[in-house]
Amino acid sequence: MKQIFLILAVLAAPAFASEKLVTGVSRDDVQITADFTGSDILVYGAVLRDSPRPKGQSLDVIVTLEGPATQVVVRRKERWLGIWVNRNSVHLNDVPSYFSIAATRPLPEILTPEDDAQYNVSLDRRILVTRMSANAMDFPLYIQALKRIRAESGVFKITPDAVRLSQDTLFRADFALPANVTEGDFRVRLFLLRDGRVIDTTEQIIGVRKAGIERQLANLAQEKPFIYGVLSLIMALVAGWGASAVFRLFQR
Repeated sequence: MKQIFLILAVLAAPAFASEKLVTGVSRDDVQITADFTGSDILVYGAVLRDSPRPKGQSLDVIVTLEGPATQVVVRRKERWLGIWVNRNSVHLNDVPSYFSIAATRPLPEILTPEDDAQYNVSLDRRILVTRMSANAMDFPLYIQALKRIRAESGVFKITPDAVRLSQDTLFRADFALPANVTEGDFRVRLFLLRDGRVIDTTEQIIGVRKAGIERQLANLAQEKPFIYGVLSLIMALVAGWGASAVFRLFQR
């Protein structure tokens, strides 16, 4: 009986193992300049098979675009003697500066908690706690506040039904980077799922860098902060003098 079970398992395995992702992105670098207002990123791909497409099984694709990770402190304000003051706080580690999810269907319908825990797909799995000074019962409120604030600023997005899948083979997902994007390496992760289980993954890197005078000023501020400070002071003095001269001209 055990031998029959093993044979059936081996015969059934190729239906999953024979499907692989072949992917690409519309651009592998984004330059932040003085007139930068955001950028559109297209992620596309296909499902490569070495056997016939499985029948009667749902195929789904999840695409995530993730910016450089940062440490974040979320504070809770409370009224004390008639004024608002910061009280408890939560320290979070490994919080993406930008995080967007696109999928063929809502995540709870296609992704199991076990695979989410293994691959860290969802935003909740990408946020790790390093130190918590708030009440454990209130912790979800801090996470919800972080999600709400960053969603309002356009850096957290979850868009189910945003991946267009054609004939269970070709797919595409569109992302819009906001103007306030953080410089660094952005990671594109793709997940192929059959009946709610991840069967293949792949990832690519998109470099987001300052360019032109913005890059030179950023390098100067990091490498020679004293000279950068002196130049900033001179520019402020010149700008102030120029504004004063124009104001006196209009007073005549």
